[in-house]
Amino acid sequence: MVAHRAIAGRAIRHVVFGMLTMWLAVGMTPRAVSASEAAECADSPKLRFICGAERPEDVARIPGTRWLVFSGFANGAGLKLVDTASYSMRLWYSGAPEQIQHDRKGFPRCSSPPSVETFNAQGISLRTVEPGMHRLYVANHGGREAIEVFSIDARADEPELSWIGCAPLPDGIAANSVATYSDGTILASVLTHPGTSITDFVLGRTTGGVYEWRPGSGAFKLLEGTQLPGNNGIETSPDDKEFYVVAFGWRSVVVFSRADPSKPLRRAVAPGFMPDNIHWQEGRLLLAGMQYDEPACGGLRKIVDGKADGMLCRRGYSVAQLDPASMEFKLIAYDGPDSVYNGVSAAVLVGEDLWLASYQSDRVAVRGLGYSISR
Repeated sequence: MVAHRAIAGRAIRHVVFGMLTMWLAVGMTPRAVSASEAAECADSPKLRFICGAERPEDVARIPGTRWLVFSGFANGAGLKLVDTASYSMRLWYSGAPEQIQHDRKGFPRCSSPPSVETFNAQGISLRTVEPGMHRLYVANHGGREAIEVFSIDARADEPELSWIGCAPLPDGIAANSVATYSDGTILASVLTHPGTSITDFVLGRTTGGVYEWRPGSGAFKLLEGTQLPGNNGIETSPDDKEFYVVAFGWRSVVVFSRADPSKPLRRAVAPGFMPDNIHWQEGRLLLAGMQYDEPACGGLRKIVDGKADGMLCRRGYSVAQLDPASMEFKLIAYDGPDSVYNGVSAAVLVGEDLWLASYQSDRVAVRGLGYSISR
């Protein structure tokens, strides 16, 4: 009992500190945090939480630093910056004048930065352009459908963010995930085209595709041959010769050639889970997602009255590493359902800690690879 009380006390202090950090970052006056609020964000037996993240669907680590960037898949959720050393989080993009450095030559079709009030960030991708300098690409649904582009200066102790432009999506098209090549070309995956639905890709029908934007081209164009059942996470190969797409309806990763994307090169089904986002991290190609056949949810995802189940029932999750040459998966971590956390959609490693993103939750989660993390 004493041990449980000590853990609860640490959890409450952690919630209070996190809330104070966020209030101060956005210029709000701190208020007292109630015991009920703290209890709602208390750690679960195997996960530690930072609350207030608002559907943190995707995550990227700023290379060589302790900092993580999480998206916020809700209007106004924007981007969150997480300090993995202090387990604290704050709203990062504020729209302040010092965060606006529009590259009008590179992004001429984007007249204004995203609105802080509506910025709705889903998939993100980070690319290093020189030591300590990076580009962050964000699929935005708030106010416009576009890939927002930011510069990150991580040469100081705390990184600085600047919006530099955007690449608008075609009318009626919403990007799910984003990836880039070293020459600045952007790839955006589209989960469902107009006239198709989630139910369609759960049934294995083609619904989405991959769109390409090239510097100077002005507009995204569909790459014919990349249409899959639920085009989800996307990533490019380090040599720029291939790209990898998650076909959510198939629970698979599909590999295409950049030179000829008209037909897939390779395909592999994930072992027991539904991969969502896919990213390189320090030489590892990591994927994460919910369990496919979850006994606690009655097994497989179901179609009820012609509509796919929303997967709000709490499913377990897996994190795996993929070798894109052999198409072999290696499980890094997995677990069963958590009582307060669901919808795992991405993951990054920081030392021996595994940080999890979720497209459903109101919090960021972290666990050790063997569950034991410092509190």
